[in-house]
Amino acid sequence: MALSPTNDAALLQEVDEAVRKDRLDTIMQRYGRWIIGAVLAGLLAFGGYLYWSHRQDVARGENAEVLLGALDKAAAGTKDLKQLEDGKAPAYRAAAMMQQANMKAGTGDLKGAAALMAKVAADTGVDKTLRDLALIRQTAFEFDTLKPETVIARMKPMVDAKDPASSWFASAAELSAIAHYQLGQYDQAGALYGRIAKLPDATKTLQSRSVQMAGMLGVDAVADRAADSVAAEKKGAAEAAGVEKNAAQAAGDQKGAAPKAAAAGNTEEAR
Repeated sequence: MALSPTNDAALLQEVDEAVRKDRLDTIMQRYGRWIIGAVLAGLLAFGGYLYWSHRQDVARGENAEVLLGALDKAAAGTKDLKQLEDGKAPAYRAAAMMQQANMKAGTGDLKGAAALMAKVAADTGVDKTLRDLALIRQTAFEFDTLKPETVIARMKPMVDAKDPASSWFASAAELSAIAHYQLGQYDQAGALYGRIAKLPDATKTLQSRSVQMAGMLGVDAVADRAADSVAAEKKGAAEAAGVEKNAAQAAGDQKGAAPKAAAAGNTEEAR
């Protein structure tokens, strides 16, 4: 007796399920241990990463507490700072070494202070901004023992940086300007002092000193700053006028919309 089409479909489905089960059993028999091992290894690796990340966070917190405690104790904190200096966290290591350098400079040990700053400046694991600051401080400590050409060469990358400009341009430019002055390169020194004087975020003391030096070297930094101020005021006035114009236009649109709404309402009432 022939099977109906419905029975044929059911039989084919049972055959397919049996084949798939047989293939799955074969795969598990051959590779089951490897598959289970890979899954367990993945879980262990993920767990290890989570533990490592947690330990990193704990270590950073401990380093921060040590650094703050050492800074609070100032000179008495040398031992704690030494602990951070020997640690593996680059940022805290650099901060500890720079603080120790400042402490050495305070006692007159400029050579030891410069050596510590040099270590920070050469540490590629530290952020470039921090390394630039360390290089400036190192150069300031060593300034009297360096040739002017060496100072100019060290500061050149920060002085010439355009986009983005160096965070420490003002300090680097002043050291470089002094070196140019010592070499008798008064035009270069005056130009650098003029650039410093025009910085909007420079300290008043540095701006005043730069304006005086620039003027002495033939650069009218006062006039330049005045021109910049006038230009900034004009720009601000233009922007303010634009805001007022937009506000007035918006107010006019609202006034024009009110009569239209009222007229529409009257029309509806008339209907």
